[in-house]
Amino acid sequence: MKYLIVVDMQNDFIDGALGTEEAVKIVGNSVKKVKNFDGHVIFTQDTHSTDYLNTQEGKNLPVEHCIKSTPGWEIRKEILDAAKDPMIFEKGTFGSPELAEYLKKQNVDSIELIGICTDICVISNALLLKAHMPEVPISVDARCCAGVTPESHRKALDIMKMCHIEVKGLED
Repeated sequence: MKYLIVVDMQNDFIDGALGTEEAVKIVGNSVKKVKNFDGHVIFTQDTHSTDYLNTQEGKNLPVEHCIKSTPGWEIRKEILDAAKDPMIFEKGTFGSPELAEYLKKQNVDSIELIGICTDICVISNALLLKAHMPEVPISVDARCCAGVTPESHRKALDIMKMCHIEVKGLED
């Protein structure tokens, strides 16, 4: 079975507390990708509590975001609505070990990732999945990803390519 992992396509990362122009621009591509995907769609959802600023991440990135049950924590409605019977894995850190453990128990033919931030959570999940399932083909669609900056987005894509993750949709 084919799986599409939609990483942290949440309001705070699109046009909220940590939003970027690049993130806003990939929403339409992401809706199309999810709607037309022939396989299972799984979302990750960055999830923090009100004590976020006291966490290790909060000390390094002191911007409250994706606080559970706030509008910024919600997955962008049009992307979520494009999926048929999606699963959602909440995660308190960059990568989701629970997602990797779940997928290890499935009949996985391939995995494709899209989402935000290419240079933090997308790359973390891609490498985590590659480590757990080294023989499963894993790809990332660059047209449906956005990083903290365009430069760090491109660097993350280059690193994933070096780790045998196929990068689709690059304009060279």
